[in-house]
Amino acid sequence: MNEFLNNTIYNFLIAFGVITGASIFAGIAALINDHPPLKTMLDIASSIKIWAVAVALGGTFSSFEVIEKGIFKGEIKSIIKQAIYVVVAVIGANVGFNFIKLITRCGEMWTK
Repeated sequence: MNEFLNNTIYNFLIAFGVITGASIFAGIAALINDHPPLKTMLDIASSIKIWAVAVALGGTFSSFEVIEKGIFKGEIKSIIKQAIYVVVAVIGANVGFNFIKLITRCGEMWTK
């Protein structure tokens, strides 16, 4: 596999993992604090999506540097790559959020 495809897979799975991992551990914390875990998981998953994208991209400054280099030095290829990385990270965060929504729906079915 080439480096671009590897980085794309990393970005997707890192964003997915940030959402699911943080939500699961927030659910455990909610159980300890006697709060509703499924609601807490869903709230956390929806509020940290942008942070999951930032983590997947490795921070925001490196992304801006690549975009700046692409604009001012005429490297359009780097801008396109960076845009694809951002889109894939957003997709990974949204898939993670939808996975947590699925868990909460399954939890609601079990309680009825």
